[in-house]
Amino acid sequence: MAKEKDINVQEEEKEVLETPTEATEEASENVEETPENEAPQEPTWEEKYNEMNNKFLRLYADFENLRKRSAKEKLDILQSANGNLIKELLPIVDDFDRAIANNKESDDIEAVKEGFNLINDKFFKTLEKQGLKPMDAKEKVFDTDHHEAITNIPAPTEDLKGKVVDVIEKGYFINDKVLRFAKVVVGQ
Repeated sequence: MAKEKDINVQEEEKEVLETPTEATEEASENVEETPENEAPQEPTWEEKYNEMNNKFLRLYADFENLRKRSAKEKLDILQSANGNLIKELLPIVDDFDRAIANNKESDDIEAVKEGFNLINDKFFKTLEKQGLKPMDAKEKVFDTDHHEAITNIPAPTEDLKGKVVDVIEKGYFINDKVLRFAKVVVGQ
């Protein structure tokens, strides 16, 4: 009898394995509906739109991040450049402090003048190292790219017509670009 029970249990297990369940039937139906040689479906226009929109949003976010980062880097460069210039000007400030302290007790006007001329030369050489150059405008042909006319006067001589007669405020170049236009009087 034990053998018969074992055989019955084995037959029942066999039937369970051989009988398709609902899940296996649905899976087999789905397999039958899509043949293996059929090409994959084209994405719909909505899927394409969503994909392109997603790419656009990511690209726009990357661009905004780059723009913000570039602006921050530019500001950092300007601040460090200003720091370097100020660091180079500090010895001149020290010279002025020493000159003022010494001039309180000095009666020698020539020594005071010489001291201020030395400080002025040192100051200008420091600015020249940074790329500053003075503009030579006197008796040059008036050029609107470099000069700003304050007024016109009759030319004292015939050869000064259309030329700069007097410089009211000096002009400067920095790295061959106009930093400040020269304010001039033009002869007519």
